[in-house]
Amino acid sequence: GAAAEIDLRVSPRSFAVGTEPMQGDAQGGLKLALRRADIAQAENRRRVGKSGHGAILTRPSLTCPPRPAKSRPMSAPRIVSSLADVSADYDAILCDVWGVLHDGKRAFPPASAALARYREGGGAVALITNAPRPSPPVEAQMLRLGVTREAFDAVVTSGDVTVARIEAQGDAPLHHIGPERDLSLFDAVEARTGRRPQRVGEDEAAYVVCTGLEHDHTEIPDHYNERLARLAARRLPFLCANPDIVIHRGAELVYCAGALAQIYEKLGGEVTYAGKPHPPIYEAALAACAKALGREPRRVLAIGDGFRTDVK
Repeated sequence: GAAAEIDLRVSPRSFAVGTEPMQGDAQGGLKLALRRADIAQAENRRRVGKSGHGAILTRPSLTCPPRPAKSRPMSAPRIVSSLADVSADYDAILCDVWGVLHDGKRAFPPASAALARYREGGGAVALITNAPRPSPPVEAQMLRLGVTREAFDAVVTSGDVTVARIEAQGDAPLHHIGPERDLSLFDAVEARTGRRPQRVGEDEAAYVVCTGLEHDHTEIPDHYNERLARLAARRLPFLCANPDIVIHRGAELVYCAGALAQIYEKLGGEVTYAGKPHPPIYEAALAACAKALGREPRRVLAIGDGFRTDVK
């Protein structure tokens, strides 16, 4: 069938237009701005194409074409003051979570309210996040922080995609790198297959599953250099359950699994990414929107706060 069209918007948590910075946390992380210099064609719709792996986002050009000698001056970028300014044009929204709906410590109520109003008008909302845990505990965390249940139809996580990848490995033993809080990932695999994944040491592993740094409050990626070098020397496949490099937890910067995956790739290791901006998580999110709508969405708006994972 025809591929859905996805427009990409960026929440103003990290960006500003011109000299007037948009208010990020204070406005709930959901007032949108289009960055002027980096993407000259940011108003154009980005299309989702079809490949052998399913739907993928086409990468926007990051360079401005040369201006003709007598061309008209470029018009000022459009500043969107609220979700309602653009949402009527779309069947569904794929909305990032961390940095848009909450910061890991508190929710942004206006963001939830804006999504709830959109759903009242008949649109579908899938929350799409690189959290390396299955969606049920991620949804429970969001609700505890104050994100409202009326704001979304479904939650799709990088952890959900990772569970499917581990399941596909059968009984192959794995070496886990990550904090204890991410062990729900393996609980989900057991619930689906009836078998607990074999978590083993470096020497016995057939592949690596990385959900993050084991002590992300105190460690940095360089602490893992020697361990990653040993694993790369054995040519073990590396499954990255969270492609994010770093996130904000309140005012604190926390390194994620993507930072370790970058090191592993530089060492010559093979890395598979489970979350954004890679196709599998978008396929799952679009399927969730189709289920909520009762049909395939034709036009989809993506909202996020990071160019690398939400727009690329």
